[in-house]
Amino acid sequence: MLRSDGVTHAREAWLRSTPSIFAMIFLIAPLALCATSPKPRQVLPGDLPLASAAPDSFLAEFSTTKGSFTMKARRAWAPLGVDRLYRLVKGGYFDGLTIYRVGPTLSVKGGRVVQFGQSGDTAVARAWERATFADEPVVRPHRRGSVNFARGGPDTRSVEVAITTNEAAPLDTVRYLGVVGFPSIAEVEQGMDVLDRLNGQYGNAPIENDSLSILGGAYLDRVFPGLDRIRGARVTKEWAGTKSR
Repeated sequence: MLRSDGVTHAREAWLRSTPSIFAMIFLIAPLALCATSPKPRQVLPGDLPLASAAPDSFLAEFSTTKGSFTMKARRAWAPLGVDRLYRLVKGGYFDGLTIYRVGPTLSVKGGRVVQFGQSGDTAVARAWERATFADEPVVRPHRRGSVNFARGGPDTRSVEVAITTNEAAPLDTVRYLGVVGFPSIAEVEQGMDVLDRLNGQYGNAPIENDSLSILGGAYLDRVFPGLDRIRGARVTKEWAGTKSR
């Protein structure tokens, strides 16, 4: 025969053990989520409709580890460049990338830029090296907050974005690596103070050799700790037609 106090003791024992059971659940659940959550998708050229045109104008917000900044792109300034920027932002390409350059310009004296865009995944980076688009003339003069695509020679623009953080008019006319000028594709309208606060202690060192291309993001993390990142980028507003210009 089961004694009534036996039931009571069992119930009390279960109640006493309940907090530890729930504690174990709370500890195990996040680990399970981490183990099953997929890694962020690496965006390849074939994943995006790169041949399609962007809206006439659009706003793109970039969230970084130091805050957010917003740029406005205008297709009339550089259609090919703006089309590429739009597709990269809409496709989530920039999400999670490192801001690996906060330093002086190499093509002209006195300029300063913030640069990002090369993937830390070497296979992805190599794929985008082949997905270039043609050069365009400079239409919009450079100013503080101007946005353009970096390049390494004729028709080599792809995914690397450079933002001018001071007045650098010579960027409009300089002949660098066989091409004249760096055409602006957008201008930062909000958050220049965020760009000014990005970690610039390493200057151009992260791009002064091919280690990023060869070794990838692990190289940046090991040799240049503390670099800021793009948490995410999104298009927040679009316009079509000449009124948006």
